[in-house]
Amino acid sequence: MSLPTEAVSPKATPLPPLPEEDPLTPAQWKMLLAIADAVIPAIKPTATANTRTEVAVAGNEYSTAVSALRALTPEDDHDADSAAKEYLADNASSNPLFKMELQRMFAMYMPQSTRKQLSTVLSILDTRAGSLALTGYLTPISSQPANIRESILKSWSTARLGPLRQLHRSLTVLSKQTWIKVTPSLRRVLGVPRVPTGMMPGVGHDYAFIQFPPGDKPEVIETDVIIIGSGCGGGVSAKNLAEAGHRVIVVEKGHHWTPDHFPMSEADGWNHLFMNGAFISSDDTSTSIVAGQSWGGGGTVNWSASLQTQGYVRREWASKGLPFFTSAEFQDSLDRVCERMGVSTEHVKHNPANEMLLEGARKLGWSHKAVPQNTGGNQHYCGHCTFGCGSCEKQGPSVSYLPDAARAGTQFIEGFHAEKIVFSKTMKDGKKLATGVQGTWTSRDMHGGVAGAPLVTRKVLIKAKRIIVAAGTMQSPLLLLRSGLSNPQIGRNLYVHPVMVIGSIHQQDIKPWEGGILTSVVNEFENLDNAGHGAKLEATNMIPSSWLIWLDWRGGLQYKLDAARLRHMAGYISIARDRDTGRVYPDPIDGRVRFEYHPSKFDKQHILKGLLALAELQYVAGASEIFTVLPGMRPFIRDPSLPASGDGINDPVFQAWLNEIKAKGFPSPESVFVSAHQMGTCRMSSARRDGVVDPQGRVWGTEGLYVTDASVFPSASGVNPMVTNMAISDWISRGIAEGLEGRAML
Repeated sequence: MSLPTEAVSPKATPLPPLPEEDPLTPAQWKMLLAIADAVIPAIKPTATANTRTEVAVAGNEYSTAVSALRALTPEDDHDADSAAKEYLADNASSNPLFKMELQRMFAMYMPQSTRKQLSTVLSILDTRAGSLALTGYLTPISSQPANIRESILKSWSTARLGPLRQLHRSLTVLSKQTWIKVTPSLRRVLGVPRVPTGMMPGVGHDYAFIQFPPGDKPEVIETDVIIIGSGCGGGVSAKNLAEAGHRVIVVEKGHHWTPDHFPMSEADGWNHLFMNGAFISSDDTSTSIVAGQSWGGGGTVNWSASLQTQGYVRREWASKGLPFFTSAEFQDSLDRVCERMGVSTEHVKHNPANEMLLEGARKLGWSHKAVPQNTGGNQHYCGHCTFGCGSCEKQGPSVSYLPDAARAGTQFIEGFHAEKIVFSKTMKDGKKLATGVQGTWTSRDMHGGVAGAPLVTRKVLIKAKRIIVAAGTMQSPLLLLRSGLSNPQIGRNLYVHPVMVIGSIHQQDIKPWEGGILTSVVNEFENLDNAGHGAKLEATNMIPSSWLIWLDWRGGLQYKLDAARLRHMAGYISIARDRDTGRVYPDPIDGRVRFEYHPSKFDKQHILKGLLALAELQYVAGASEIFTVLPGMRPFIRDPSLPASGDGINDPVFQAWLNEIKAKGFPSPESVFVSAHQMGTCRMSSARRDGVVDPQGRVWGTEGLYVTDASVFPSASGVNPMVTNMAISDWISRGIAEGLEGRAML
């Protein structure tokens, strides 16, 4: 029996205070907020609009918009008319939280070099010469009336100069995402519940974390094994080593949040649970990475998809001198982690978007299947747990492996930034002997949260017989580089499974935020080159701030009308197993993670093939409208006045639209790809010259130092990497445990 939604109210998760130093000048803020208010403007009828600050529309056009929004507003809102007008009157900067969120992003997450570039552009726009060059007006955009600001932004989207189109993309996405996070008016119109309908609150493990007293000198502690990172690789490693009888300490930069804080709000969740507030863009801004950084790592924020490594990938890895991947031992590890997390398809209940994916594939004769879920035998009909699973049904590390490790004696430290690996000496064979980890620990505030000034910041040295790095694909190579290792392979070979999205609109209610996020997959196009590279077709997360940022911006009113149709939308991704790679490296100014990556022409062809296939699936599913997020690409709108023909996807009008997509491709530099899977930056290899770790997971050229996360993948996994990551970590950590048996400190 489910509890009513109203009975569940997650605890607040206040954010840390903003830095005292403002990242922008008052003039730059004026310019940026003026642009944001052109992207998300207040919209009023001409008769009452203040044209300096509000976009004026004709009275009949305004009435039509109100009527459309009123029809979309949930039935239980007894004043749909005021909800619609409030939504139209909402502009980006009217909410103080909007500017605060931007301040946080610029000051805490954006690399200084990127922030400098943005500041420079804003300052240039504030000059008469710069304004004339970039907008066609001598009067700076911040002093223009609302309709002129909007027209300037529209002109940038089709500008001859690529950098202007790129600027349009960056500023509109930034404005949309920030507004969606903080606005109450959109959520009211959409009717998205704060927590999953009928969610039963779960009870998590009661963790005890090591605390340190104030002090000027480093605190020194000793253990057998130190594990850096509490995610999927770290959790599995901790359980295995602790249950083998070894002393284990797991350290994590993020903080533990008990299940009664989940799911977090969109404004707080992105900041608390994701690396850099989910603000990590490639150097050319073509690719945006979303990576978990919290207690439990990516396993706390992923979508439960638990696919095992496919045979053709295993054979590819084995052919590189790594026979383990076609061995029975690897399959045993895959099965062991799946059994612990209760992985199966038996209890899956597909939401409408996933049902349409499977049914469309069936009608077209394409290979498809349900995606196993790590939900411990529960149905888990939840579309919110990318911000944490309040029911504890999702068996991520914080619910499964880390509690197992705790029961076996593992100790834990949260708020610990691992700065470098300590090497005590160079051995006779030339290897560096790793003997500890040096870092900085930051306590919680006096209320047990992270929103106040920390009580204690303390340097800590943890000495250990074995050091396991499991900080994730983006951070593990940076730690190795900070530690003085010079292997040129460190940080290279970055695979990201690049994604492009497509959406559809249906006459019926979809409520895409309900139900399991990713419970189906179409495999028809996964091997387009006969070498294991292609695209999978999957459903995607439809929480507003995850999805609505990608809708093409064609003006303030049009965007608001488009966004309000979310309850009728289905969203999908074409996700490629990439052949070509990038690299991760530290920012030269502040050391934070940076990366170079641009999907290659080869990989883009596969993504495009998947995108066209998804459009065909939605046509078969009866979508009234199908839209891409390709800049300037018109949607396909089915003519309701025409009777259904027997042509199906051969409909000439539909085929002509598909040909337009093929012709457009992915225009550069304004197209943007997304990645939630990162792999390979500390890849495993049979020879030192080819990778970072050996076949046992030990870092080449060292003794006592291992890596157990997705960064060791020899290439892209081709499936959601969680289970592959955990299986490799299971095997490596079992080998470490055996190597420690009966050995004293080296």
